[in-house]
Amino acid sequence: MNISIFGLGYVGCVGAACCAKLGHHVIGNDVSENKVNLINQGRPTIIEAEIEGLVKEAHDKGLLEATMDYGYAVRNSEISFIVVGTPSSKEGHLNLNYIYGVARQIGEALKDKKDFHIIAIRSTVLPGTNEKVGEIIAEASGKQRGRDFTVVSNPEFLREGTAVQDYLNPPLTLIGTDSELAEQKFRELYKDIPGEFISTDIEVAEIMKYVNNTYHALKIVFGNEVGNICKQLGIDSHKVMEIFCKDKQLNISPYYFKPGFAYGGSCLPKDSKALRTLAHDLYVDCPVINAINPSNELQKKNAVEIIESKGKRKIGILGLSFKAGTDDLRCSPIIDVAEALLGKGYEIHIYDKNVRASQLTGTNADFIEAKLPHLHDIITDDLDLVASACDVLVVTNKEKEFADLPEKYPRKVIVDLVREYDTLNYEGNYEGISWGNINTNPAQNDELTRDMIKTEF
Repeated sequence: MNISIFGLGYVGCVGAACCAKLGHHVIGNDVSENKVNLINQGRPTIIEAEIEGLVKEAHDKGLLEATMDYGYAVRNSEISFIVVGTPSSKEGHLNLNYIYGVARQIGEALKDKKDFHIIAIRSTVLPGTNEKVGEIIAEASGKQRGRDFTVVSNPEFLREGTAVQDYLNPPLTLIGTDSELAEQKFRELYKDIPGEFISTDIEVAEIMKYVNNTYHALKIVFGNEVGNICKQLGIDSHKVMEIFCKDKQLNISPYYFKPGFAYGGSCLPKDSKALRTLAHDLYVDCPVINAINPSNELQKKNAVEIIESKGKRKIGILGLSFKAGTDDLRCSPIIDVAEALLGKGYEIHIYDKNVRASQLTGTNADFIEAKLPHLHDIITDDLDLVASACDVLVVTNKEKEFADLPEKYPRKVIVDLVREYDTLNYEGNYEGISWGNINTNPAQNDELTRDMIKTEF
């Protein structure tokens, strides 16, 4: 393929050399005459492992050239990558002027081009940038997105020092697009790259780099805080984290990475509190570990606010234990939600087939006596009784019996805390706690008739 790359800095230079390595013809473009000259001399613009040999090889084969003429770059390519910098302000906002400037240049160059052109944003940008870039190109070119050109998001996941190997051997290749043609072109472009090829929504692709890097930062800080605690105890922190990383079923796995409700149960609240207390006693400051519980409490508050926003008085809670398949009520987060709603005057009905108030003993009984002393009056193992009596159904556990709630109880309000459903065509109102609307039915947008005003204290 014929490719143009706008920006010959770190990511642009690596991308140009690696695309040429894959057999594509690459035209680099930059406002820096020095960078353009370096590429045209077969020399890289950066210091990076393996890059010098790749650039020279590509130049010698006639697969890599550079120019300051953006019109030439666009006219002689079918895909243009935008790989310019997006520096941040002190407040954390991105300066997208370089992105928008390149978009305008590409638009101007497309005025006289008849062939369909693909613009790929490789720079790290926030959601919404793709749409704005498309608007700028359409305005500058007088052409229509989807008919004459399209804009895709193709974020890079490169580490300095291993960028070439990261490019040629990625864990996955990600593209966000609404164009079937663009997806086909990128599958062809990256056909010799190992790893899964994922085509997704544009906004999902735009935010992935931020999620990835923030999590990487979190891992480093978490490891450091554990190390600081271990040091005060005379424990080898590297052995601790080495063993921690051997657990691929829970510790290093997708298991807990599912947006949803707060955690609960007998272990996570107790043990994370114990570690925080230990750090405090050792005079070790652990701001990340200390922030875990407040964040968890905030998710309970979010659940209460979503339920209150529906303006309905009768609330059905489907599942009281802290997770499906158990009767364990210790630190179950939905109990705090129920307690808060009862305190605000809501009529609460609870369904849980695993929990029977008459059989509560030991720690379960003590916990409920402190939180919901009148539980026996509001809990039942009859799902139909609760669902029929209530206007809002709060799904708290991923039980199979909740899968057909929308069909069995139409026009109810469903508040989903566990992503019980992937998509819905449901006449009633639906809202997930940590994800956007998945209800495709127009009735979802009907204004709710309220019978209770939100109570503030």
